[in-house]
Amino acid sequence: MSDSNKTRGEDVQLNNDEYANLGLYAKVFSDLTPAKEALLAKQGPRLEPYLQEVTNKFYNTLQKIPNAQPYIEGRIDRLKQTHVNWLKKVVSGKYDITYVEQMYNVGYVHVQVDLPAEFMAGGTTLIANELYHLVPQIYGSDAKACVAMIEALNAILGFSLIIMQASYQASISEVKDKFLAITGMSQKLFEKLAATYDAKH
Repeated sequence: MSDSNKTRGEDVQLNNDEYANLGLYAKVFSDLTPAKEALLAKQGPRLEPYLQEVTNKFYNTLQKIPNAQPYIEGRIDRLKQTHVNWLKKVVSGKYDITYVEQMYNVGYVHVQVDLPAEFMAGGTTLIANELYHLVPQIYGSDAKACVAMIEALNAILGFSLIIMQASYQASISEVKDKFLAITGMSQKLFEKLAATYDAKH
């Protein structure tokens, strides 16, 4: 996406170079190696038949969390379909700039509905648990294959989470910049006031 094609929330959207750099950064921290990408590309289709089950269990758990209700109530069926489509991308093995942009926009959408940041991290953990449980069903007693697949899933989930959370940080900076522009407050004064507030609380 070029700067000239930015749409909603253009202040927090990135250009192609920025998406590429974010992707490289996230791959280092998540240890998403070419070998793990290749494994996911090869084995992802074996996971696809189970993704609806993973999604159903995920939303069953969310329905038991009171604070999650405002974000899912009355929209479960639609959210489940979106979630299955997202999981298909996650296990696709295709983690190029397009994937980075898609994950970044997923995070941005969550920002727009005021979803707390911990929900995204917690949700990723719940999804990881369900996917890890599937691995022995698929690979049986082949311990080496199980470990390799779990490591690959852990890497791609971590990679995706890092990118999605980048939207949160960008949105926080955007809100602060708008506040400073509206109030005419300098960055230095803002930081001083913030430090004073932190000291009192």
